[in-house]
Amino acid sequence: MRVALYARVSTHRQAQAQTVEQQLDRLRNYAQQQDWIVLEDHVFRDDGYSGASLKRPGLDRLRDRAADCSLDMVLLTAPDRLARNYVHQVLLLEELDQHGCQVHFLDRPMSQDPHDQLLLQIRGAVAEYERTLIAERMRRGRLRKLEAGLLLPWTRPPYGYRLDPERPRDPARVRIEENEAAIVREMFAWYAEEAHSLWSLSRWLYERGIVTTGQPRWNLASLQALLSNPNYVGHVYGNRWSQRPCQERRSATAARKGSALSKGSAPREEWIFVASIPALVSQKQFDRVQAKMAANRRFAHRNNKAHPYLLRALISCGIGGLACLARTAERQLRYYCCTGKLQALISHREQKCPSQFSPAERLDPLVWEDLCALLTHPEQIAQALERAHGGHWLP
Repeated sequence: MRVALYARVSTHRQAQAQTVEQQLDRLRNYAQQQDWIVLEDHVFRDDGYSGASLKRPGLDRLRDRAADCSLDMVLLTAPDRLARNYVHQVLLLEELDQHGCQVHFLDRPMSQDPHDQLLLQIRGAVAEYERTLIAERMRRGRLRKLEAGLLLPWTRPPYGYRLDPERPRDPARVRIEENEAAIVREMFAWYAEEAHSLWSLSRWLYERGIVTTGQPRWNLASLQALLSNPNYVGHVYGNRWSQRPCQERRSATAARKGSALSKGSAPREEWIFVASIPALVSQKQFDRVQAKMAANRRFAHRNNKAHPYLLRALISCGIGGLACLARTAERQLRYYCCTGKLQALISHREQKCPSQFSPAERLDPLVWEDLCALLTHPEQIAQALERAHGGHWLP
């Protein structure tokens, strides 16, 4: 009998309390009572991962091992350790069963009896309800504290500020870090002058060895976020950000990370004023910087649609794995080039990609002909869907 163990806790506090070890001890003792031998590489655990998501490294390894038909049984303490969402529970149970792997819960042993299956559904629904209820209570409690000015909306302070180590979420205890504050003032002053841009500002910081938190260089996104942060005029707002479907297409050849959601700015009327903190720049200088940034966005290269590109924002580099840009060279020749060929400020890579430019005059007609053939013979779409639903995904 090839037996695997799986344990999970939702929070890092639970992980520090060794509750995963307690689960594993119970599972090992049960396996020993049944005279089952559990190998060390058959022990899977997820410390600090929510049961509301299927994106867990331990669970992924368990599913991969089961897909190889190298497991006969998986032991867990309770169904909510596998997943808190009933739909996820059913999905995982059916998947493991298809690979010939049984699932056994110590606290609530289940069978194929209809009563047991009904209890499993009820318990899964209750666990999902409890998770949703807890999340909603935490969200509303956080909003009330923000509105009362008792809670900072961030745990890591903006560049130029420091928090009280004893009360890090107290707005009244935010203080200025003078060395970083001087750099912030210079950054606003530099950018406010018409002769300077985010690009030159980043180069200026890099040449002087001024690094951001945890990164060797300032990129354009981090500089834009700093220069548009109202904290630097002394105003702390909560609820500034909201999740939305990802607006920027990532490279199709790169490994997908996270969900298909991105963080975007919430409408100004939804912001919650929390408290006032010491200001680093004046409101007049801050407004001047915002006006310049808005003007630069209007005239950015990405908004230039003078040259037609069929595959604009759809091409990925097969070597560097990054998305490709559309560029027009001399003699009006149109190309797609990997962003890894640009400077490290944009590509975030120290080495440039060795790939060549792809001529749009040759690539666009090939893709267009292939698309026309696909639409003319729709049975290819049905075959592709059948292949995808069967689990035979193309790379």
